[in-house]
Amino acid sequence: MRAVKSDIPLRKKEEHTLADIGVGEKVRVLELKCEGAYRRRLLDLGLIPGTEVRAVMLSPLGNPMAYEIRGSIIALRLEDASKIIVKQENEKERVKGAD
Repeated sequence: MRAVKSDIPLRKKEEHTLADIGVGEKVRVLELKCEGAYRRRLLDLGLIPGTEVRAVMLSPLGNPMAYEIRGSIIALRLEDASKIIVKQENEKERVKGAD
């Protein structure tokens, strides 16, 4: 029997973005899905892979969201936050890294 090539792409591991997290949640930046001057701006704000980010406050209208990044509070529109791929902070990793 011959293997048939499927037109269905392999399901990629689900990516989470900064726009997906709720107030009080902590995540680590994995990747920025943007280029050029905008990418440079995000890097200048401290959104470098490996950086811990915490969602602090959601505006009354639901957009933008305020995030704590390297000790500063930065507001980002959800459209912009959706270009920042993040990983949920694991409680055990956080404690282990604190030693």
